[in-house]
Order: sequence, then C-alpha cells, then structure tokens
Amino acid sequence: MTNVDVHQHLWSPSLVTALRSRREPPYLDGWTLYLDGEPPYDLPPADHDVSLRAELAAADGLGLALVSLSAPIGVEWLPAAEARPLLDAYHEGAAALPRPFGAWAAAGVRDIDAKATAQALDQGFVGLQLPANALADAAGYARCAPLLDLLEERGLPLFVHPGPAAGGFEGPGWWPAMVPYVQQMHAAWFAFRAHGRPRHPRLRVCFALLAGLAPLHGERFAARGGGVSTQADPLVFVETSSYGPRAVESVVRALGVDSVVQGSDRPYAEPPQHPGHGLGGAAAYAFRIANPRRLLTEAPDQGQVN
Repeated sequence: MTNVDVHQHLWSPSLVTALRSRREPPYLDGWTLYLDGEPPYDLPPADHDVSLRAELAAADGLGLALVSLSAPIGVEWLPAAEARPLLDAYHEGAAALPRPFGAWAAAGVRDIDAKATAQALDQGFVGLQLPANALADAAGYARCAPLLDLLEERGLPLFVHPGPAAGGFEGPGWWPAMVPYVQQMHAAWFAFRAHGRPRHPRLRVCFALLAGLAPLHGERFAARGGGVSTQADPLVFVETSSYGPRAVESVVRALGVDSVVQGSDRPYAEPPQHPGHGLGGAAAYAFRIANPRRLLTEAPDQGQVN
C-alpha cells in the first residue's frame, strides 16, 4: 500500500560532475545549466540534496519517489561517445539513491544500444524513460524498437517525457515548458496509438504531464479518425505533473480514473495539496496507489479504500 510519485528529478553528485566536465550544451557552470533551445537556468543546490529531498518525500507521505534523467537536457540525443559518460553517471548516481527513491533508466536515442540499456535495467531500475520527440512518428518507433522490445520482454514500463526544445531560444522563459514540451507530448500520444501500440501490444506506458492534454481531443479524433475506436487502452497511463483539478478531472472524464497516476515533477513543480485533485478519496487512492501499482508491476491492486 505504497504512495507513489512516478515523476521526480534528483541530480546525483556523479551526474553534476559529468555535466560540469563539458564545455558545450548541455553543461553546468557551477549550478547554472546551459542548454540549446532554452535560457540559462540556475538550479538551487538544495533541490538536489538527497537528504533534504528524502525529507520532502516523507512529508508528502511517499513510499516511493521515482526519479529520472531530465530529458529536456538532451543527453539522449547526443552522439554515443558524448552521451555514454553522462548516461553512466546518471545510472551510477540514481542506482545508489536511498529509499524512498527509485529510478527510471535512460538510453541514447541517436545511437541505439539495447545491450547497454539492458545492463542499466539490470541495476534495478523500474523501467525506461525516453524523450517524447524520439517517439513522435513511425520513424521514431522503428529506431527505438529494440529498446521497446526489451521492455516488453522484461515486463517493464516506458515513461515518455518531454525532450529538448528545438532550435535557438527566443521568447519568454516559460515558452519551452508551455509550447514545445506540450506539443511533443501531444504528438507522442497519437504516435503511440498509430505506431507504438500495433508494434508493441504488451507494452505498458506512462505519458508525462497528462500527455499534453492530448486525451481531451478524443471527440475530434472520433470525428476525424474514420471510425477508429476511442476506448481507453488499459496499459496506457498519464501522470499529473504541473496540472490541477480542472485538467485532471477533464482527463478522468476522457480516459477514466484508472488511467491517471500521480507525478509531481519535483523540484520543478510542487505536488498538489489534495492528492485526489478534488475528486475525493477514491481518486486519490487510484492515482497514488492502485494505478501506479498496475503501471509498474502489471499486478491488480488488492487493497480497499479507507
């Protein structure tokens, strides 16, 4: 009966050191992050202090907080020779995190290496995170197929997270999070339906930030989809990070309460004050306990709502 947050980020000393060793984006200069496509970002060191974050997780009532590599950084898209030291540093640090932390593995998507990903998963990661812009079309699914085959073989889930914002940065600081990230998730949601599910019928998958609200386009999909069924896929989940009661309730109406899991995106966003997003105790139990259990283990929840 563990309360789960499926979406957090926590940079270990090994990852910080690896990013500071670089001189081209992505890299850290002290605690300032430099990326292509986004303005420089100052990271508060306390956000990545393991002891302080463990205290926050306890205060949130979490039994399990899943961290992942921040895909917008763009590590997964680097050439293998550049990506491998960063991926190794991430896996080393994430695997060593104490409870209540667990972690998603990461993988390069420019140069696919299923063997290296299998070795990472062997360290006890709950599944694999991939950037949404690597899974936005048929070509992306063809390229990433060896990684998704590996997850199916092992019965492990996929977590789809926004990747790097494209192009040079122009505009207000909130633009990448509100436009490219959301667009990527929207495309990834429908690309999975068109290309991912037919190729990977047993794959469990969770889309970050309510899949960019793509599920709310079900009526348009029904009108333009040539009679294709809009029934919710029982192996597909969306997590709630950065959204509140109005968006969550709308997605529940579109997909059903069994498709939503709790994710906070801490430290970049805060968890909701009311875990059920105003939908009551049964919804809170589903989002925090029952649905994450099915996502992570495929096992039905046997508990009762108190």
